[in-house]
Amino acid sequence: MFPSVKQLVAYSGTDPSVCQSGQFEGDRNKISKRGSAYLRKALYQAASAGIHVTRKGPVNFSLYNYYSSKIGAGKKKKVALIATTNKLLRIIYGVWRKNEPFKLI
Repeated sequence: MFPSVKQLVAYSGTDPSVCQSGQFEGDRNKISKRGSAYLRKALYQAASAGIHVTRKGPVNFSLYNYYSSKIGAGKKKKVALIATTNKLLRIIYGVWRKNEPFKLI
């Protein structure tokens, strides 16, 4: 259905919007919110649950490490969470395309 992961990210509405005019290019862009609101909300909740830290450690190490690297790079928490949502969507797309089960490393 989706030939590339970029199209799936655009469908979910978690891709950054474009704000430019002439030589001006905005750097404080929001997500586009085009596409499925249900998918966007489900991915957001799954990503926030994935980075949750319990007594035994993070629920999903790969998502937590990605989120932590974005926070370490100076991103705000919500921006890092949306980036983690896109990472989760890319993982889901890869599992779907390869038709293999997800292996938590």
